[in-house]
Amino acid sequence: MSFPSAARRPARVLLLTGPSGSGKSSLAARTGLPVLRLDDFYKEGTDPTLPQLPDGGGADWDSPLSWDADAALAAVTALCHEGRAAVPVYDIGASARTGVADVTLDGAALFVAEGIFAAEVIDRCRAAGLLADALCLRGRPTTTFRRRLLRDVRESRKPVPYLIRRGLRLLRTERSVVARQSALGAHPCARPEALARIAAAQAAGPDGRPGETEPPEGAGISRTSAGRK
Repeated sequence: MSFPSAARRPARVLLLTGPSGSGKSSLAARTGLPVLRLDDFYKEGTDPTLPQLPDGGGADWDSPLSWDADAALAAVTALCHEGRAAVPVYDIGASARTGVADVTLDGAALFVAEGIFAAEVIDRCRAAGLLADALCLRGRPTTTFRRRLLRDVRESRKPVPYLIRRGLRLLRTERSVVARQSALGAHPCARPEALARIAAAQAAGPDGRPGETEPPEGAGISRTSAGRK
């Protein structure tokens, strides 16, 4: 006599945040886990709800109000429960969404959702029973400044004078950014500790207890490339 298989447990999400340029994307790629890029949920440059810089320098892309938290959470929830989600493809240089991509877990029980506003959805992911861990990647502000500026200039994200002004502003406020993300529930740590905690989450079962949850070979995302803030 055969019995129906048990319902699939939801996948869990590891939220990875940190200041712009702190190395979130490279760390997420190093884990080998599927990755959801939360910066693709920025609002478009024509959105009338975009917050503005007080000095008249344009949109404040470093404010959480420039990001669509509800849409990001919906994608995280869909990935956890259904193993796939349709997500926007965002062009930072154009400040616009240029298409939609299909993100799939291919059976993985754990994935990383990374972005500078990931901490904004920690409470809601935890309340839904979907959170594996929440980390805030931090380092020396001067190192972050150099890394961010070199990346942004190389990728021609915005005009160089804008990038320098933004970089100096973020250099001055980086510690307060980390403090806010920590207050929202993200554990502040450097790369080695972050990798250790991610490995611990990988070694935990779907319900958080020890067990094997290695993603199957080839697990990942199917999508076109997009930028980072």
